[in-house]
Amino acid sequence: MQGALSWSLSVQGLFQGRRSREKRTMTGTRLLLTVALLCSGTQLLADANSWWSLAMNPVQRPEMYIIGAQPVCSQLPGLSPGQRKLCQLYQEHMVYIGEGAKNAIKECQYQFRQRRWNCSTVDNTSVFGRVMKIGSRETAFTYAVSAAGVVNAISRACREGELSTCGCSRTARPKDLPRDWLWGGCGDNVEYGYRFAKEFVDAREREKNYAKGSEEQARTLMNLQNNEAGRRAVYKLADVACKCHGVSGSCSLKTCWLQLADFRKVGDLLKEKYDSAAAMRISRKGKLELVNNRFNSPTQEDLVYIDPSPDYCLRNETTGSLGTQGRLCNKTSEGMDGCELMCCGRGYDQFKSIQVERCHCKFHWCCFVKCKKCTEIVDQYVCK
Repeated sequence: MQGALSWSLSVQGLFQGRRSREKRTMTGTRLLLTVALLCSGTQLLADANSWWSLAMNPVQRPEMYIIGAQPVCSQLPGLSPGQRKLCQLYQEHMVYIGEGAKNAIKECQYQFRQRRWNCSTVDNTSVFGRVMKIGSRETAFTYAVSAAGVVNAISRACREGELSTCGCSRTARPKDLPRDWLWGGCGDNVEYGYRFAKEFVDAREREKNYAKGSEEQARTLMNLQNNEAGRRAVYKLADVACKCHGVSGSCSLKTCWLQLADFRKVGDLLKEKYDSAAAMRISRKGKLELVNNRFNSPTQEDLVYIDPSPDYCLRNETTGSLGTQGRLCNKTSEGMDGCELMCCGRGYDQFKSIQVERCHCKFHWCCFVKCKKCTEIVDQYVCK
């Protein structure tokens, strides 16, 4: 039972209220991060490596390392000093951060599958390449969906008992839940997932100390804003799920818990935020402000960008654009996936391909489905 009941919690409330064991743990982490920030110094705006590389280089579980072997955290590429500190404290979390990054990349590629920029990965270290050095709408979406992926993966790992520092959700019973319904089960621990993702993902940005009003500071603020928007998307879409109990499915009793939304819904929401992203610039006071004051100021749930998108039509080593040459297009579509727009007016080539599909399926008692294989020759089109 999804969405039947409302679940409302303020994100600010995450850091107030009861002093649970997991909250004390994260507080200690902040102290260690502070030390790391003081020692790390400044870094380049667009690092050659990123924690996104955890998606491309599978992380082994801590118990798989032999005693005396080099620590797992020193072997992981793309971590900033603060992130490496967190890795040392929470090694078991790294597997799920990698899973979250991998799911984020898949979702990004799904959402942009019909766009000129299709979220392609170019290598195992920078992952998306030089295009992420530009503070564009596409970069904004990538940061947001990546942060969302970490919240999603960590929250679920808590529920499944994979992490020693967290467990099932401790969210308070919703006020509008009927009295005779039980609030229990084991819900996704989105509160812990949100807090840990904020500490880990934002660590790289908070280690930087750029001059007030500089372009570098603008990019740092942009990244932090989009990271937060991604986390809040997961938090906002989490809802109450219920299961019926009773004789012969009478549903005389229900048990309810907090459950994450399917990650596709998170991607859809962030894609909407991408389409309405706000163009920003840095002020002399070191804060982001709207380029056009006629628009409403973005909230913490909105995406922002500071640079126009590069030309994704042609391959460009400087901007990191891969171009659209060789991309499949839809001859009959007038949208972005259509050959006219996808190929940027360069034209397209036609070729025939053989597709094999299951067909003439029949159910046999009991209990399996048997299908035949049908082949079909179809026309396909690729950009010149």
